[in-house]
Amino acid sequence: MTIRVCLLLVAAMLVFAAASIALSGAPVENKGAAEIKLPGGTRGPVPFPHHQHQNQLVDCKICHSLYPQKPGIIAELKAAGTLKKKQVMNKQCTQCHKQKKKEGLKAGPTTCAKCHIKEKK
Repeated sequence: MTIRVCLLLVAAMLVFAAASIALSGAPVENKGAAEIKLPGGTRGPVPFPHHQHQNQLVDCKICHSLYPQKPGIIAELKAAGTLKKKQVMNKQCTQCHKQKKKEGLKAGPTTCAKCHIKEKK
């Protein structure tokens, strides 16, 4: 009887440990490109550290609720008129970075010029 109780306790602890790891928010794998160059209009493209954001945000829907997970989707939605100009950067990126900065956390750039890189001709 004592061995059975011990085995049940060990099994319960293993299940709890596995559940804790699964719910910890650590992504199992990074999906998509590690680095993405987003179209930035006349101000120049925006280098985007995709895997870094995946690791910090964990929930892909934070960004991808606005647009599907598909290469080139931002340009595609802008061309179709579904996504307004600057909507991603102003509503998603800089807003999130400013909030993190306000909370005293490490944050990404909060101004346009810090992200948009004009390409030399």
